[in-house]
Amino acid sequence: MRAVFAIAAVTLLLAPHRALSQSLPRRQDDPIPPQVDQMYVKGLRFLASTQTKNGNWPDRNGSEPAVVGLCVMAFLAHGEDPNHGPYARNIRSGIQFIRENQSESNGYIGSSMYNHGFATLALAEVYGVLRDEKVAHSLKNAVELILSAQERNSRGAWRYTPDSQDADTTVTGAQMVALYAARNAGIPVPEEALKKGHAFLKRCRGSDGGYGYTSAGSGKPTLTAIGSLCLALAKEKDTKGYKASLNYLSRRLNYRDRFYPYYFEYYMSQALFHASEEIWGEWNAKNIRYLSTLQTREGAWPGNKGPAFSTAGALLSLALNYRFLPIYEK
Repeated sequence: MRAVFAIAAVTLLLAPHRALSQSLPRRQDDPIPPQVDQMYVKGLRFLASTQTKNGNWPDRNGSEPAVVGLCVMAFLAHGEDPNHGPYARNIRSGIQFIRENQSESNGYIGSSMYNHGFATLALAEVYGVLRDEKVAHSLKNAVELILSAQERNSRGAWRYTPDSQDADTTVTGAQMVALYAARNAGIPVPEEALKKGHAFLKRCRGSDGGYGYTSAGSGKPTLTAIGSLCLALAKEKDTKGYKASLNYLSRRLNYRDRFYPYYFEYYMSQALFHASEEIWGEWNAKNIRYLSTLQTREGAWPGNKGPAFSTAGALLSLALNYRFLPIYEK
């Protein structure tokens, strides 16, 4: 049975859960393209069949909490229920793996802030529907680690470790999206922390709307999609900078990142979905055709980061067709 994951409100952390579910903004007259559903189901079957009993995946990078978190979200984004249904065990064992890789002393998940950000996002998206106080506790500690790392960072953002003094748009974007998801789930997140993160990202945006890696200049579509998504989640779509970035992305709908293709797919789909229904529709049609040519007979997508990461990234780029995850709500 598919769960409806839009959480209108939840009580504060460690208080009794009260999830008020509502439909996400997918129009009833906007059916899922059959090809998308076929590809998605095939991809989920691959992930389910290759997951280990420990909750991770055996391929390259499949034991990274970030990858496990993305795989968990791929199930959730299809409306799969972590309490019941064919993939409940897969979701729950993945969340358990993330929790087992969280430090009890400071809440840090894995060995990098990339891992921590995406793992925190997965905890936030499952929180409330799984109804597990252990998940609530892990999420609270993970958010506190993100906030404390930012306080120690001289640029008011994030990079590879909690003690990093420099920052970049990719790691910062992962933490920002995780913070917005946690806030959507009812976890207190100071507005000042979000403002500081946005201030850093703004410094990385060039006059053409493109975002650079650690500063403005040499903008790239993948980085611009990350920055645009963060602004959209902040409800800052009327700003001049956001509009410049949307124009930058809209002129690159045929772009493919040859180094991190599925990372790009993941962020580009979300950025355009939040930006414009028309532009996202054009991108979505292109993306469906593109991904359909790459999916293997087993249901995976190939890539140099391992099939678990590639498959999760591809599926999540298609998941806007379903719009079950709270983070996909406009």
